[in-house]
Amino acid sequence: MSGPDDASGSAIGKALCAGTATLRQAGIDQPRHEARLLLEAASGLSPAAQLSDRHAALADATLQSFHRLVARRAAQEPVSRILGRREFWSLAFAVTPDTLDPRPDTETVVEAVLAARPDRAAPLRVLDLGTGTGCIVLALLHEYRHALGVAVDRSPAAIAVAQGNARALGLADRFLPLAGDWAAALTGAFDVIVSNPPYIPGGEIAGLAPEVRCHDPRDALDGGADGLDAYRALASCVARHIAPDGVIALEVGAGQAPAVAALLSAAHLRIHDIRADLAGIPRCVVAGQQPG
Repeated sequence: MSGPDDASGSAIGKALCAGTATLRQAGIDQPRHEARLLLEAASGLSPAAQLSDRHAALADATLQSFHRLVARRAAQEPVSRILGRREFWSLAFAVTPDTLDPRPDTETVVEAVLAARPDRAAPLRVLDLGTGTGCIVLALLHEYRHALGVAVDRSPAAIAVAQGNARALGLADRFLPLAGDWAAALTGAFDVIVSNPPYIPGGEIAGLAPEVRCHDPRDALDGGADGLDAYRALASCVARHIAPDGVIALEVGAGQAPAVAALLSAAHLRIHDIRADLAGIPRCVVAGQQPG
């Protein structure tokens, strides 16, 4: 029996089958799913429409565009880079070559803050250091409807992306983006401080998957010789700017949680929790001021 992607006499079906085969041969994990996403980008047809209209013909220009997108993905360019967007916390974020591609693991930081501060109506002041696309702070502003967010990144190009994402999500009126070096230009205390800093040891970057090493900005990956340079800078920084009952949530790489916790403890901060991601890997160190 023919399946939904059996493309006899079907231009859409044939294109999907050919694209799926190319991606499968290139070692892509979900070739059929990604082929449908790329065809949607080329044609404007949703995956559901592709299925229901599988006997419809594709214009030559659409087919050529689809083949170009498939070739890019087969060369290990991430789908999010090809489409220029990534879903994070069920929100759509623009991504560019100037920003880190948000990963599902980073949602652990958002979850940690929500668990520590469950009152969604609280008028929190949120600081995101190394914001990139703005995904963490904007996800938090989406959840905390009275919160204000400050986002800092040393890359003006990344700040422009974050600002565009805030506008697209209807959050720009509660969002202040700043280009700078961590919190050097800031004064005052924040109720929540979050960060997903660079944490890959520099010597390991060459061994990362090509989707990462070839497409994410190196400055957003390289954490120095041991991967901990950013945390050394952040420890004293967050200690100066966290409110007495505030929450600090820092993403960490696999195996780094004890070392990051030690750096925060040395800055006279108290470790509240170490949260694991969906794979069970300790992914987020949660801290605050010492009591008293």
